Amino acid sequence: MKITVLGAGIIGVSTAWHLVEQGHEVTVVDRQADAALETSFANAAQISVSYCEPWANRDAPLKALKWMFSKEAPLLFRPQNPLGEGWLQYRWGLEFLANCNDKAFERNVQQLVALGSYSHQALKDVVDATGISYNRLEKGIAHYYVDQKSFDTAADAAALMSKYGVKRRVVSQQELLAIEPAFKQYADHIIGGTFTASDESGDARVFTQELAKRCAAKGVQFLWNHDVESLNTQGHSVQTVSVRDRNTGKLAQLQADQFVLAMGSYTAPLLRTVGVHLPIYPGKGYSATFKILKPELAPTVSLLDDSVKCAMSRLGDELRIAGTIEVGGYDLDLNSSLARARCAMLARRVEEVFPGVCDTRLEAQGGQPNFWTGLRPATPTNIPYIGKTKVGKLWVNAGHGTLGWTHGAGSGKAIAELINGKRPEMQFNFYGV
Repeated sequence: MKITVLGAGIIGVSTAWHLVEQGHEVTVVDRQADAALETSFANAAQISVSYCEPWANRDAPLKALKWMFSKEAPLLFRPQNPLGEGWLQYRWGLEFLANCNDKAFERNVQQLVALGSYSHQALKDVVDATGISYNRLEKGIAHYYVDQKSFDTAADAAALMSKYGVKRRVVSQQELLAIEPAFKQYADHIIGGTFTASDESGDARVFTQELAKRCAAKGVQFLWNHDVESLNTQGHSVQTVSVRDRNTGKLAQLQADQFVLAMGSYTAPLLRTVGVHLPIYPGKGYSATFKILKPELAPTVSLLDDSVKCAMSRLGDELRIAGTIEVGGYDLDLNSSLARARCAMLARRVEEVFPGVCDTRLEAQGGQPNFWTGLRPATPTNIPYIGKTKVGKLWVNAGHGTLGWTHGAGSGKAIAELINGKRPEMQFNFYGV
């Protein structure tokens, strides 16, 4: 079949790879000049199957209310005008609240872990087949706690993951120091943690761009610098997609047997134009990437900081720290007072935990900004939509939130199998199937 994939982040390129591997003729469209230049560009770098947990839990509503008054809140709701597009945020928020209970939390965890495990194996298979190098570290993920009350919940979280086949174990302060000696300077603050040896980390942008090159070598056509303007339907099916070349302004109509939308947060607005309404709403996330000054004191295990809800990952001679989510529209500003406060918090946290290890100056280094922001395509459950829409020839692969890197390879493989009429081998509720 001739298949067009809209979007060239980790989800779209993984989709293209698995489709071309199965013999399809594939075209990928993206408005950027290369793959992974938006949401996949500078994420937390973690393949975190053991932390596939939804934001919605029984404690989330009260925490969200408290956090509304803090510029450094891990999860910040920024209310939008309900008379405009803001009503979509309120609808999303109501569905989020409906999932803030123990029954829904466990149900959603099961779905996320199932996709995570499937995707982790799919990633390993792709790496074995391609030999792609992307600053991969297979040293696990350690989650550290600095207060006793929070640490007391670690055993329950580990037990729930164990129930679904993920070995996330509770460790003492001393065990944590043995796992990651770089904690030595901060050891007095740490109560304990959890550790999952099977998790890993690596640069999603580098992986995606390298995979795109291998897709092109197999015949995938990439239309870079092309805006997707419309889905054109006839008889309840998509017949063409209108795309415009940003360089020439030329409009083209792309025909295909099937179309896959993998445009992250921008998937939902495009779907609404053809009557498909999915609760995918942008969550603005931040990251900072710092040059490592003292490699011997920098961590090699990927980390989760419970107190500020951020992740840290070693990427060669750099340290990436990422965290905080704002649910407040399609804003990508890095210069507002709120954005500057959140970026400064990330830099400050690195200095607190690993003092003097990185160059955490707030200005640009070597011509490349330290800070980045991107829109996480979030659903109220954190479970992505992977499957067939009610519109003929139109498929969706979006809504991965903060787990796009963790779920990317498997999401691409799964939708390719669905398009081929097969059922992927995992316990996951595929959309429209």
